[in-house]
Amino acid sequence: MLLKKIAYSLFVMLGVVILVFTLFNATAGGAAMDALGQRSDKASQQALEIEFGLNQPFSERLVTYINDLSPISFHTDDKTNTEKYNWAKIISVGKSAVVFKWPYLRRSFVSKKPVGEILEPAIKCTAILASAAMLLAIFGGIYLGIICALKQNTWVDKLLLTITNLGVSIPSFFAAVLIAWLFGYLWSSYTGLSMTGSLYDFDFETGRHIVWANLILPAITLGIRPLSVITQLTRNSMLDAMGMDYVRTARAKGLSEYRVLVYHALRNALNPVLTAVSGWFASLMAGAFFVEFVFNYRGLGMVTVDALEKNDLPVVMGAVVTVAFLFVLINLLVDLLYARLDPRLR
Repeated sequence: MLLKKIAYSLFVMLGVVILVFTLFNATAGGAAMDALGQRSDKASQQALEIEFGLNQPFSERLVTYINDLSPISFHTDDKTNTEKYNWAKIISVGKSAVVFKWPYLRRSFVSKKPVGEILEPAIKCTAILASAAMLLAIFGGIYLGIICALKQNTWVDKLLLTITNLGVSIPSFFAAVLIAWLFGYLWSSYTGLSMTGSLYDFDFETGRHIVWANLILPAITLGIRPLSVITQLTRNSMLDAMGMDYVRTARAKGLSEYRVLVYHALRNALNPVLTAVSGWFASLMAGAFFVEFVFNYRGLGMVTVDALEKNDLPVVMGAVVTVAFLFVLINLLVDLLYARLDPRLR
């Protein structure tokens, strides 16, 4: 079962890589030449074509790109591969070798820096933002869902359901603009928060430092929709679980209401919630693009938008492949965790 899921995930990633490479390949030559500028000479253009493999046939470039991304790949003993790969040899094959290495995402057309170095700090900032939003959604959603289930059909239940329905319906970019204007501008004297700002800031006195306040508004904005969904799922799952025979049996045995709710009803009600969490966390990594743009939060979204404006395709391709990999990895881990929590799946 595990090997089947891993094989399926690898197949999905291979399809994504081929699709991304094919879509962006048509404009790669023009984008690379744009990076040199209009005054570039013929020698510079030819050097750039050789550096990025633009002088090779499409099929050869695709195979090379897949080989660059694969952690287990074929390494020829030449200066180019030795410089771009930080590798460890697995087995020698003639003058070449099969090696284990970090995925190589090429170099930026504009800055000539490795794409991995450009994306690494941005991925960390986006991961922190998505994690903060997801933690807010999980704990807040489960708590509110339990309250809704215990207060079924009361004014509290109806009010919370109305709010969560509104939270699901509001697009992230609209919620971002509204929250930034209200809490970062209109009421900023009370909240102490600003409309825009990244997780890391720099000044001449303290140098580069973390500004946690800049994480609050983007995390709330990003967490509204998953919090609303998790609240509704928890409520419905808890109502189903509380009507089961094993819950009635637990009550008949004289267990406290707390133990009945937490150890019997809630534990079995969390399976659909866990499935929603997996999908939403992966979605938040991609959905953060709009929120980061509104709040000027320097994460994966802002880096990708900047690269698109500069026609820096290696950075854009690297960002898209990275997000796709996170989607696949998170879904694979949650499938395994889901099977661990639910004995029926085992």
